[in-house]
Amino acid sequence: MRADLHIHTYYSDGRHTPAEIARMAKENGVDLISMTDHDSMDGMEEKEAAAKACGLLFVRGWEVSAYAGCKVHVLGYRCQKNAIYEAFLQERREGALLRAEDILKKANAFLGVHVTIGDAVAEMAVKDSPIHTMHIVRAVAKAAGASPSELYSALFDVGKPAYSEIGRPSPFDALEVIHRTGGIAVLAHPARIGMGEEEKLRLMDALTDRGLDGIETLHSQHTPEETEYFGRYARERGLLTTGGSDFHAEGSPRKIGLPLFEPNDRLLSALGLRSTGSE
Repeated sequence: MRADLHIHTYYSDGRHTPAEIARMAKENGVDLISMTDHDSMDGMEEKEAAAKACGLLFVRGWEVSAYAGCKVHVLGYRCQKNAIYEAFLQERREGALLRAEDILKKANAFLGVHVTIGDAVAEMAVKDSPIHTMHIVRAVAKAAGASPSELYSALFDVGKPAYSEIGRPSPFDALEVIHRTGGIAVLAHPARIGMGEEEKLRLMDALTDRGLDGIETLHSQHTPEETEYFGRYARERGLLTTGGSDFHAEGSPRKIGLPLFEPNDRLLSALGLRSTGSE
């Protein structure tokens, strides 16, 4: 079975509908998908229906955009909406709006442009989801006549002139909300965490001690050596291992179904797709 457990749609910073995502997954030979949009479980029924229409297995998913001085995103699977989730979602919406205002103030001053919150919201396909930094980046890029990806790296990334810490949850907050909504928590793309190796290891140990369930060892931006390193860590700590493309849009280097990931029985059992399983 081929799986891609890390895909974004237009419910956050992706460019495609769930139906388009499911079609691409089917065409690419994927059997199991999870659409893991940032900071909300919006559109879950639409996503599940799209997967079913293409004959795909589907697992509920989302990605909490957590930070600890840098991105430390956490994927949640099998979560269910409840009062804990709704309170968390409201915090994300409010925090994201305050952060957007701070980012735009800094970006406008730095570039000499005048981009508004309305301009950023216009980049959102789903208006009531939390506004994402990439929506702001796209609006500013239009005003500045720049490439969104290049502008993000130069201006909006951690430590850059328009970066803002406002309203960002910690990875421990993410772990808590995922577990309190009945899900399993997986550390996303650990090789992309912008920490030194010793600091990263301490963080991984702390998260594991707090109940982290798994690590995304296979990712489109992991090298084979990084995949092996994080896989070995997962084995030593008894964690699940997952994989995903982190796909956002056609035309980018990331492709649904790559890297090739075949979940083992233990993961399939944890995802509710097998009643029992072993490594």
